[in-house]
Amino acid sequence: MTTIPPFRMRTIIDLRDVSTTLTVGVLIGCVVAVYAATLKMPLWIQAACVIAGVIPAYSVHALRIFRLYGWWFTLLMLLVAAQGFHGVEHLVQWVQYHVLRWPFFKASGIISAANAEWVHFGWNWMVLIIMSILVKGGLRNRYAWLMLLWTVAHTAEHTFLMMRYLQALSALASLGVQNVSAQGLPGFFGRDGWLATSDVTRSSFVCRVPGFTTAVRLDVHFWWNAGETTLLTLATAMELRVRNASLKRHAVPHSPLTVVTEQV
Repeated sequence: MTTIPPFRMRTIIDLRDVSTTLTVGVLIGCVVAVYAATLKMPLWIQAACVIAGVIPAYSVHALRIFRLYGWWFTLLMLLVAAQGFHGVEHLVQWVQYHVLRWPFFKASGIISAANAEWVHFGWNWMVLIIMSILVKGGLRNRYAWLMLLWTVAHTAEHTFLMMRYLQALSALASLGVQNVSAQGLPGFFGRDGWLATSDVTRSSFVCRVPGFTTAVRLDVHFWWNAGETTLLTLATAMELRVRNASLKRHAVPHSPLTVVTEQV
C-alpha cells in the first residue's frame, strides 16, 4: 500500500518539480532559436527550437507521474497537454487571420510546417485512439462520452479531407502538374464543403445554420478543436474529482495530505 498526493488538474501542467530542467531547456532553445534567426531560417523553426526546450522537462515530469500514478493517468496527462497546445496552435491561426489580417495561406500557426493534411489526419487519428483507450480504462463520465463522439466526428472529417486531398493530387498528376499543393480543401462543413454542395443538403435547413456552410476552413477547424479541448478538460476535471473523492473515503488515518492509491 502506497500513499501519494491526489491527482488534480494542476498536476498536469505543474512543472515546479523539474523547474531547473525546464529553465535550462528553454534557455538552450532560445539560444538555438537566435542562431537559427542569424541563418535566416523560417520563423516556425525558431519557435520549434524554443518549444523543443520544454520537451526534456516535460518528459521528466511525465516519468514522475508514471511512477506515482501509473500509465493511465500519464496517458491522460499527455493527451490534455498535447490537445491544449494543439488548441493554442489553432487560436494563433485564428488571430493571424482575423486580427492581424494575414492572408489565408500565411495564417499557419506557430509551427507552419505542421499545418499539412497528413499531419492533421495523423493527429486526429492519434487523439481518437488515445481517447478510446482512456474510455476503455474508465474515463466514462458524460463529458468523456461527448468528447469521444466529437473526436469520432472530427476524425471522420479529416479522413474525408484526406480522401479529397489524395484525389486532387491524383488529378493534378494526371494533368502533368507537379509541385502544386492541394492543401486547404473544404471538408463536410464550411464554404464549398459537402453540406454546401451536396444535392441532399444544400437546400435544407442545415445550410441556414450560421457558419455551417459559409465559414472558411480555418474557422471550421478552430471550432472543432475548441470543442475538443473544452470537452476533454471537463471530462478530465470530472473524472479526477470523482476518483479523488473515492480515494479520500479510504485515506490513511491521521494523514490528511495523502491518499491510498488504486491500481489503474
